[in-house]
Amino acid sequence: MNLSSLTSYFFKKNKTLSVPDSILVKRLKKLSTQSNLLVYKDVNIYHHTNTYKIPLMVLDDLRGLYIFEIKEWTFQELKNADIQKATEQDSSLNTLAFDNTQNIIRKKFNELTHDDGVPIFNYLLMENLNADEYEHLNDSFKELLPKEKIIFSDSVESDIFKKLQDASDERKDLPSVENIIGTLLIQYAILDSKNEIHLCSDEQKNFINSELTPYEELKGVSRSGKSSLLLLKAILELFNDKTQKILIIKPTVLSCDILKKKLLEIVEHAIIEIDLTAIEILTPLELVNRHQEKLNRELLQNLEIDSKLMNKPFHIADLILCDDSNFFSYEFIAYLKHIQKKSKLLLVNPDKENGEFQLTKNFTEENRKVKFHKTNPHARALHLIASLLNSGATDILVVSNSLSREKLKDDLESFIENSAKILESTVPLINQEDNKLSLCTYSDVNALSANHIILMDLCFTSKDEIKYAFNLSNISVDVLYEEDCQEIKNLRNSYESSQER
Repeated sequence: MNLSSLTSYFFKKNKTLSVPDSILVKRLKKLSTQSNLLVYKDVNIYHHTNTYKIPLMVLDDLRGLYIFEIKEWTFQELKNADIQKATEQDSSLNTLAFDNTQNIIRKKFNELTHDDGVPIFNYLLMENLNADEYEHLNDSFKELLPKEKIIFSDSVESDIFKKLQDASDERKDLPSVENIIGTLLIQYAILDSKNEIHLCSDEQKNFINSELTPYEELKGVSRSGKSSLLLLKAILELFNDKTQKILIIKPTVLSCDILKKKLLEIVEHAIIEIDLTAIEILTPLELVNRHQEKLNRELLQNLEIDSKLMNKPFHIADLILCDDSNFFSYEFIAYLKHIQKKSKLLLVNPDKENGEFQLTKNFTEENRKVKFHKTNPHARALHLIASLLNSGATDILVVSNSLSREKLKDDLESFIENSAKILESTVPLINQEDNKLSLCTYSDVNALSANHIILMDLCFTSKDEIKYAFNLSNISVDVLYEEDCQEIKNLRNSYESSQER
């Protein structure tokens, strides 16, 4: 390479490492396991309609962000170079040639948090230049690229750590790791029901970063963030190819609306602009009726897959993501595989023993209180509801069969001041007002969550429905039953075994 001037190199797109992990990146990652550093390699910052690639970024939660520009320059290429300082370049010790990256990061922070976020320190990662060779370069190079801002090919972990620590004294006033990374790397940020940020685990990031094949399965235990990951995956797929059409399938009208609301919240938090019409969220019945329309057939009132549907092609999306596939019939899954022939299909199935992607961590609150009550369920439910409301509790959900639900609603109207709201999975979210207390059946609970859950009528409910409802609570869950049955024993055993791990 003939270098007459380094000026132009500071305005070209940085070249990223072509190998999975270079020697220096491995040293940085090893260092991160021994200190409070987080290493992110080959990541994208998404902002409005743009994607900005960062070869290497390290977060020290006591100092700030380290941004690395990766260069493959050798001593032979640099020794005779005529070094000139790039125009309009900040000459402070914390800046080399990273003005554009810094501006992007600060802009992202300012638009979301209304401040500059965290201090940013810049370094060169030079795989092909050692510290001794650097000493033989001319002074103009050393002035432009000071030694303390370069990680050389022979830099060991202790040298690297000292250079990073020398960037700044420790600070106690920096934002949390979740707020820093969740602001910059929205693809790894999961918003909970309170819009608080939780960073993806390694398992979750593996799925987010993956290249999907025509058919995949995602196994995830309860409360492992599956639905949020599907939304993040859909958004990133759309960023990678804006011409795509993406379909997400949920079991009920209400669960679809809840997921649509969450999609809007993610897009708003991320400060990104995508074509939201390219991501559709439908129930199985809505999907099949689209097919019916295409065939000029009468719309169905109830889901039914007949031979004509299975014999006719139907390309509705480039990527189909089926959430909670264990709640769907075998016939409907077979139908999805039929219409998927020109699409990619991902099935989310918590009971699948094997799968390319597995989420094993349950993110249920550790201090969640669980109680089993062998008693008169109806009387105990009324007592629990009154106690919770009197203590100022909100967001209470009682799950039962339809008969118990109606009886509870009638009794509660004369028992408490605040009337109970019945949640119907067939009714759109916009037509269901918020309330402190809600009643629903097990078939209605998909995508719901609540601070306090009261479960009744378990002995005639499927294992999947019980397990799903049991994991909806954030603060407490009370299981009410009059007689022991296998469903109660299974739930107890499952809960107690999870507590032992």
